[in-house]
Amino acid sequence: MACIWTPCDAGASGSPPRAWPRWRTGPGRAARAVTDPTCTWAIVATVTSGRPATDSQWTHRAIAHHLASTGISASQVGRILADLDLKPHLVRGWLTRPEDPDFYAKAAEVCALYLRCPPHSVVLSVDEKTAMQARSRRHPTRPTRPGQTERREFEYRRHGTASVVAALDVHTGQVLVEDIVRNDSAAVIRFLRMLDQCIDPKLTIHLVLDNGSSHVSKATRAWLAAHPRFAVHHTPKHASWLNQVEIFFSILTRRLLRRGEFTSRQDLIDQIREFALAYDDEARPFRWTYDGTPLKAA
Repeated sequence: MACIWTPCDAGASGSPPRAWPRWRTGPGRAARAVTDPTCTWAIVATVTSGRPATDSQWTHRAIAHHLASTGISASQVGRILADLDLKPHLVRGWLTRPEDPDFYAKAAEVCALYLRCPPHSVVLSVDEKTAMQARSRRHPTRPTRPGQTERREFEYRRHGTASVVAALDVHTGQVLVEDIVRNDSAAVIRFLRMLDQCIDPKLTIHLVLDNGSSHVSKATRAWLAAHPRFAVHHTPKHASWLNQVEIFFSILTRRLLRRGEFTSRQDLIDQIREFALAYDDEARPFRWTYDGTPLKAA
């Protein structure tokens, strides 16, 4: 293969240019240098053996600096990692969950309550939503117009946080929300006492709870033991998706919290209560089909 140069690249005497064009192996592509296999092994060992000394993750530049004695560049590191499908810049959440031999038994027990309400009973899914931030924008939001989306000020003011406890009636879809100052046993017992007073005493109250500390504390268990009309059903550990009230919390987040503006903590609580009252006017039970049996891949 010959190296091609044009007369405009030459000097006045027609001599070759000072800087010769790159050798080409294809249109528009420079030839890649062949990397020493030991260098590739060093890169693999670097990204798979641990984190850098100061940073939280490896970057191409950090790897090249760590292996400076090999003379490899950051761009070469990137190409090698891409060829090996190694992505040290990415992370995926993982839960090392111990095996629970009663997992599916507990799940089936909860799902049975969702699919069919026991006679003379009410099924309530109960949980807390904590640390909701009351924030307002420093400048007014500009409403949407034809051809222009709503514009919201980037800067905001903080007005504290709020927490609520909620009970979802699984078979009517209605929800009761109460403000709590602290997420502890006292708040849970106070809420259960209110449920005990406002629900027909002839009905058994089936409670679906997760394994939060306020739900399994000695004080909460003692109160429930003294009130036998409450039948408690705990979801398996790390299975909050089985608690139906979490679906309502997701709706609350999407429809109110995500784009809402709140001038104070009390304003946030008031808007949540108003939202819950409006939600109850059109509430319907969620369509639940899972029966708690192990799921199989199709």
